[in-house]
Amino acid sequence: MSKLPKDIAKLHRQAQALVNLDRPLTHREREFVLDYWQESSTASNSLDGAFFTPPGLAAAFTIETTGPEVQRVLDLCAGIGRLAWSCMNDLAAPGREMVCVERNPLYVEVGRKVLPEARWICADIFDLPSDLGRFDMVISNPPYGFVERSGDGPGVRSRRFEYHALAVAAELAECGVFLIPQESAPFRFSGVPSYREVRSAEYERFERDTGLRLQMSTSVDTSGERDQWRGVAPATELVFCDFGARVPRVASAPAPEPVPVPARTVAPAPVVTEAAPTLF
Repeated sequence: MSKLPKDIAKLHRQAQALVNLDRPLTHREREFVLDYWQESSTASNSLDGAFFTPPGLAAAFTIETTGPEVQRVLDLCAGIGRLAWSCMNDLAAPGREMVCVERNPLYVEVGRKVLPEARWICADIFDLPSDLGRFDMVISNPPYGFVERSGDGPGVRSRRFEYHALAVAAELAECGVFLIPQESAPFRFSGVPSYREVRSAEYERFERDTGLRLQMSTSVDTSGERDQWRGVAPATELVFCDFGARVPRVASAPAPEPVPVPARTVAPAPVVTEAAPTLF
């Protein structure tokens, strides 16, 4: 366990004690665990890019998950379930389902205690079970940037983890809502005077290679929650992607068919007949 300030370490131990209870937790106890169980209690969290979503940003996801058309939701890189917890109130109707995928087994143990209503799967997003089925929506706050990964998303050549996670999600659902670094989005909305498009060369390549186009999800300025992260303070944007509306890939123009060159015909040299000498 990494070194935590004493007051934070005390709250973390209380949260872990709740996880260890041999009984279901109350609603208030679940919230306590979500608020005070520290991701930095595992030595690998910074290497894995595991930083839990602040509550205010997690609540913003519910704007997209509300609606009768959203029956099955997949939370990729779920952590201990903050996003899933925020969205579960909108998914409490009969027949709706939340599936959480997280590769850290300790996080999964905590998540199952906090959100037993969800189906928890301990797996890498690049090695998912084949029986997941199809989802109406993916929600995710994936690791950011150049963190180590075990595979690649379909068609993605970038080193940025978030682009690979988006491409994986596109194979599983109709649409997705992601919290990603601002530099990876094709626009700037949070922390700036007004919305503007900013398309980096790396984003352009991602869109060209995958056909996936990101757009602003909601009018939520994520910079208002920047000081609520633990251990980091990333500039982020909330993006939406309709996986079924891929940008047509621009194919290179085919090379022109070579024009056959007819065999060269050499005309026979003219026959010159010398005139017979005239006899006088």
